[in-house]
Amino acid sequence: MELRHLQHFVAVAEDRHFTRAAERLMVSQSGLSASIRALERELRAPLFVRTTRRVTLTEAGRALLVEAERVLAQVRAAHDAVAAVQGVLRGTLALGTEQCIAGVRVAELLAAFRGRHPDVEIRLRQAGSGELAEEVAAGRLDLAFAYRTRADSDQLRSVSLADEPMTVLCHPDHRLAAAPAVLGPRDLTGEVFVDFHPDWDPRRTTDAAFAAAGVRRTVALEVNDVHSLLDLVDENLGIAVVPRHFRHKRPALTALPLKGTGETRYETVALLPPERATSPAARALVTLLETGA
Repeated sequence: MELRHLQHFVAVAEDRHFTRAAERLMVSQSGLSASIRALERELRAPLFVRTTRRVTLTEAGRALLVEAERVLAQVRAAHDAVAAVQGVLRGTLALGTEQCIAGVRVAELLAAFRGRHPDVEIRLRQAGSGELAEEVAAGRLDLAFAYRTRADSDQLRSVSLADEPMTVLCHPDHRLAAAPAVLGPRDLTGEVFVDFHPDWDPRRTTDAAFAAAGVRRTVALEVNDVHSLLDLVDENLGIAVVPRHFRHKRPALTALPLKGTGETRYETVALLPPERATSPAARALVTLLETGA
């Protein structure tokens, strides 16, 4: 099995199309097809289901994709490590982040990183923490700024960024604005909630807090970005339970501490692969984050 076979396989798996993958790899379509057939012969299993309209992975193909991406990520890390020893940091830094993550100013951090390492290509994508953790574990991302996973594993480790409580946000004219300074989940029974998609970890944290208190709630207004959530609360269409730092984005809203949630807190981390698989660029970014130098 050659690395180029894995590179060709991953390209077809990503594009779901032989012609587009061949154009991206700058190889002939016949050569790409021959490379995939050679890989299938070696593995004694079909990797794709081919039709006139699309290409989909077989079960064997899905299994191979996870390992192929991990192998290619390790090869890239090896090349970057050698370059780093020679005094040049180059290659690609693939970074993921949830929106408005606490403990890091992503744009400011990346600007500082680019100033120090101009030969490194930066790629950034935004998603929920569940998806980001999978991307780091699979080797598709070098690191991600996300919510704390339940536990580190042999595929993930974490560096703590921030730890904060959850806060209730409401419109100044909402009845809760005149309530006692501290509220518990039971005080919010029957309220209309604005919240994120379940893959977002502020949502998971809030769900866990209410479940721990034995209080059921219904999310009537579900969004996928912070500013839409704040806009809905600002129009008095519902209340939101969010990490405390969100209140600084819309000072006109009333912010009330949430009590009675036990150990349920919002902890954000930098998620990385195991030390041996961490790229020099990812190490440099974490060092910059921790020391500012």
